[in-house]
Amino acid sequence: MEKRFLLVDAQALPEVFLRVLKAKELLASGEARNISAAARLVGISRSAFYKYKDCIYDSENSREVVTVMATLLDETGALQNLLAGISAAGASIVTINQSTPENGAAQVAVTIRTGTMQMSVEELTEKLSRQRTVVEVRCGA
Repeated sequence: MEKRFLLVDAQALPEVFLRVLKAKELLASGEARNISAAARLVGISRSAFYKYKDCIYDSENSREVVTVMATLLDETGALQNLLAGISAAGASIVTINQSTPENGAAQVAVTIRTGTMQMSVEELTEKLSRQRTVVEVRCGA
């Protein structure tokens, strides 16, 4: 049978689904050391957790992820300034990848969560492009 995904308001779901999501969050954050502890903390059985863990996801956590791709001058503090600009916008940094500098510049890809940003992605791109050590910057999904 082909998988089919639905987007459903959390208020319409049985409580067990929400508790499974909470248990998964506790495991991911390290607040619960194992599945038994996470299930106990949210008030579900381990079997309920295992039954639903691969079938339910929080759409809010998978949305709002953008990659900022920048070319930076090979100068001290260039990456730090870029990251500070992203943080100042209220974005949450997920991953950072930087190439080895060649010909005085380095490529950087920073994956961010935009859900808590106080500006649009376009405004962030414009703000970052004004930094002295940024040669080029663009954002992609």
